Amino acid sequence: MEEPERGQCCLGAGGGHRAHTQGGAAESEIQKAVDFKVDGNRCYKEKKFREAIGKYHRALLQLKGVQGRAGAASPEQSPLDPPRRPLTEEQLRLVESTEVECYDSLTACLLQSELVNYERVREYCLKVLEKQRSNFKATYRAGIACYHLGDYARALLYLQEAKSREPADTNVLRYIQLTELKMLRGAQRAGYQELMA
Repeated sequence: MEEPERGQCCLGAGGGHRAHTQGGAAESEIQKAVDFKVDGNRCYKEKKFREAIGKYHRALLQLKGVQGRAGAASPEQSPLDPPRRPLTEEQLRLVESTEVECYDSLTACLLQSELVNYERVREYCLKVLEKQRSNFKATYRAGIACYHLGDYARALLYLQEAKSREPADTNVLRYIQLTELKMLRGAQRAGYQELMA
């Protein structure tokens, strides 16, 4: 994954960055989030999925803090606090891409868990798709989550969308078959129950 060249900082224990200017502080805070994401990627490659999940969550919390501090002044803000400045376009792009990559990577980690939380997988996939409608992995994983949650009609929609992007992907094709089979069996059961009633 790409790392930004700007805003590299040396993180000390405790992570205090009060000495930076407001713009520099935002850069530093965003860089900390990127560093957590990179650490999460490393853990994922090492198959340390729980640790990776923690790193991605820390990155997302860091980004929420950056977005909150860069927002409009709030009544709780002390007059002694430095004035809040909005993020630059470059910072906004980096925040958004890091956020999307973290949610996307979280779904990959969650799907590796012994007990998969498919609700959470679906939730994170939808967050990715809000920002990147054409994200193949998020579309496919949303289909898997819906399938395992028993929402076969929605699963089929996501999976067919994923197939339109990657027509030869065997995993997508397999899940489409499984979903259609579940839907057919459900329709057969409903028809049988009507006959018996």
